Amino acid sequence: MTLQDKNNKQENQGYSDHGQNQNPGEQSGTHRRRVRYKGKYPKKFEEKYKELQPEKYADTVEHVKQKGSTPAGMHISICVREILDFLQIQPGQHGLDATLGYGGHTSQMLRCLQGNGHIDALDVDPIELTKTRKRLEDQGFGPDILTVHHKNFADVDLVAEEAGRFDFALADLGVSSMQIDNPKRGFSYKYDGPLDLRLNPEKGVSAAERLREVTADELEGMLVENSDEPYAREIARTIKKRQKTGRQIKTTLDLKEAIEEALSAEKMSEAERKEQIKKSCARTFQALRIDVNSEFEVLDTFLQKLPHVMAPGGRIAILTFHSGEDRMVKKAFRQGLREGWYSEVANEVIRPSAEECVDNPRARSTKMRWAIRSDRKE
Repeated sequence: MTLQDKNNKQENQGYSDHGQNQNPGEQSGTHRRRVRYKGKYPKKFEEKYKELQPEKYADTVEHVKQKGSTPAGMHISICVREILDFLQIQPGQHGLDATLGYGGHTSQMLRCLQGNGHIDALDVDPIELTKTRKRLEDQGFGPDILTVHHKNFADVDLVAEEAGRFDFALADLGVSSMQIDNPKRGFSYKYDGPLDLRLNPEKGVSAAERLREVTADELEGMLVENSDEPYAREIARTIKKRQKTGRQIKTTLDLKEAIEEALSAEKMSEAERKEQIKKSCARTFQALRIDVNSEFEVLDTFLQKLPHVMAPGGRIAILTFHSGEDRMVKKAFRQGLREGWYSEVANEVIRPSAEECVDNPRARSTKMRWAIRSDRKE
């Protein structure tokens, strides 16, 4: 076969059978060379179409999991055994998943119901909610046993008004891996993308817009309050200085570059600087995400309403991922105990096992707190 014959054969194969590489707007008679998978395990999110289709490429997905990584577009649920052990879900009960996400926790709780009972699940992210609803429907969990609400969990009382009170409830306060890994969402400094950070990109302002609005002092306060950033002053002033000279912070890598510049004059070894930049990037992105999504305000509202939507004896489990939200949950549970809303609350946090942290490094910062609704107060 000549080189020209080989080229013609490749072109006549048309598109790859993966949706990411198809162009439905082109006529069927027009062909282009197949877009190939970039190595066994490519780094760019948009090139990981095998990981993004777990039903078709199960071997690839399993290999990624075995390496201790999270496959693109997927989220590995944390503390599943610990959650189920505490909630003690029984067939016929009514439950709440306040943070649906990828649906991993939800599917396990639904299985405990054995087809008898119901779960109401909430999520503020319209992009992932649609995918998860279909994923759970494909597993056999339809509207007869699961109702999915496009709502912030601060509105849990509105759901309870229609659905009734809950026998068990779960809230996983972490950002899902699907959101972190997708560069278009702007949640991570590791990938280049628009600096957005909104859980619901249809509402509010992006992190880039927020950085243009705040003063240096406000930004410094945000970094301290939301993430205990030790270089808050240096980072805030560097960002505002760059903006004044026309270097706007529009992308994730723009922000990372500003943080690198802010720490460039600090006295430390290059190895220490590299590690500090990584930590400061993580804390800065966290602080901005908390701010643009009003996470502390939303969590406070949810915690105040929670005992009022639980049935007597109802069990609550909450997963936290940083000290700020953990303090809020601890304080709310202890206050509820003093006021008689809860009959018992966790004295110590429950953490994922060492084995789970090895298999899923994103579990390392997880803390689980729990409470049991009193049956003596209405």
